[in-house]
Amino acid sequence: MTTTTIPTTEDATSFPISPVNRVKRTPDRGRYDKDTVYAILDAALVCHIAYVIDGRPYCTPTSFWREGDHLYWHGSSASRMLRAQAQEVPVCLTVTHVDALVMARSGFHHSVNYRAAMVYGRARRIEDAAEKLRLMDAFIDRIYPGRSKLVRPPTPQEFKATAMMGMEIETASSKIRDKHVDDEEEDYAGVPAWSALYPITQVLGAPSECARQLPGLTRPDGMADFEPGTPLDEVMAKTYRRTFG
Repeated sequence: MTTTTIPTTEDATSFPISPVNRVKRTPDRGRYDKDTVYAILDAALVCHIAYVIDGRPYCTPTSFWREGDHLYWHGSSASRMLRAQAQEVPVCLTVTHVDALVMARSGFHHSVNYRAAMVYGRARRIEDAAEKLRLMDAFIDRIYPGRSKLVRPPTPQEFKATAMMGMEIETASSKIRDKHVDDEEEDYAGVPAWSALYPITQVLGAPSECARQLPGLTRPDGMADFEPGTPLDEVMAKTYRRTFG
């Protein structure tokens, strides 16, 4: 078992470990450095955001992106989720990448390889019109670099109907399992059960062009990473770097 080094509050490259973000189950899998947490976030397209409304817990999936130590997402201005979050309620944003299924010689040791991050902060609604428009463009460019300059700007009604949310990351942690079958020693010879690891990869397919495409249009240079067969998490990590460096 590896030793987890607890970062101090002076260590700007890691999140200090506290009762909020401490990984308790298999703590050797916990990672608190920002490079690891941010890499997991930046390779994801969808997160889940947990929050409480009137004493009842909710967890909503949505697309998101990161800029520095801030996370952003959007939705309908009429959304109950966003109206509740606009009150600067505490939220927990999570991301999980499933990397493999692991079949062992006991039910207890069957497992899944994964990369996960849990991020904590307080949600707020972006009210400044110029900043909101910038973020609407950034959301498009985060997935499709440079595309906000190719498409038309939002209409006044579209702008009004869209709410942009943000949160500063207060603390976070990540957890990673990246290992093969790991059985009890006596089970390797004593249990006649076929065991294996099945890798899991979500990949891009070939594009299906719009039937009403204007003649002469080709794929923009900013989408050079969108090659069929490329893992989605790799594409998201690359497009993030193309847009935000």
